[in-house]
Amino acid sequence: MFGDAAAYERFMGRWSTALAPSFLDAVAPAPAPSSACDVGCGTGNLTAELLRRAPDCRVTAVDPAPPFVAAARERLGDAVRVLPGTAEALPLDDDEVDVALALLVLNFVPDPEAGVAEMVRVTRPGGVVGAAVWDYASGMAMLRAFWDAAAALWPGAEDQALDRPAGSGGLEALLARGGVADVGGGVLEVPMRFATFAEYWDPFLEGIGPAGAYVERLGEVRREELRAELERRLGPGPVEMTSTARWAAGRVAG
Repeated sequence: MFGDAAAYERFMGRWSTALAPSFLDAVAPAPAPSSACDVGCGTGNLTAELLRRAPDCRVTAVDPAPPFVAAARERLGDAVRVLPGTAEALPLDDDEVDVALALLVLNFVPDPEAGVAEMVRVTRPGGVVGAAVWDYASGMAMLRAFWDAAAALWPGAEDQALDRPAGSGGLEALLARGGVADVGGGVLEVPMRFATFAEYWDPFLEGIGPAGAYVERLGEVRREELRAELERRLGPGPVEMTSTARWAAGRVAG
């Protein structure tokens, strides 16, 4: 579903790149951590921003998708240890890092509570565990527009955006259940501009994520109907939208 790293960057990578700075502003401790784990690193957007702020930070970036691991290694080079692995079984020792972060990942983890517990395990006492997820129900504008258009054409079209840890208080409660103490959270807004409608629409054709998989299943005729409906709603471009993510963070007790 997320196997092609270059296609993922065109589809969702632009959003994680835009969100990473404000996410780190919200959750990262001061002074900058000396070690960190990027859980579900994808192509390395969060790690790249973390290293921009703290060039000496020893980052271990983990992702289950081999193409993403390869892309992150090529991008980040020897400055980062990039390892294959899942959030539920991080390939790190206990108390290994100062901070463990998951940006736009926990929605896709089969057992998010186990993932949070692993983030707590690898973080030293007093260290920070933090995460952010899109508010898919109403706040992820790019996908909300897509699913609303599909539902308008075919009533009952399933909104397949994953929303497990999101919602009011959901992410904070998830971290607390996983053993994170003193959890706080909030909302981050990310503006995005697509120069043309095609720049918005074309990445949906590459089969990335639930929306891309849905487009693949439609067939040529319905795919064109959906494209036309979206263009009618959004216009020929530029397309400007703001999406909302929820973040939460706290410290490891001890």
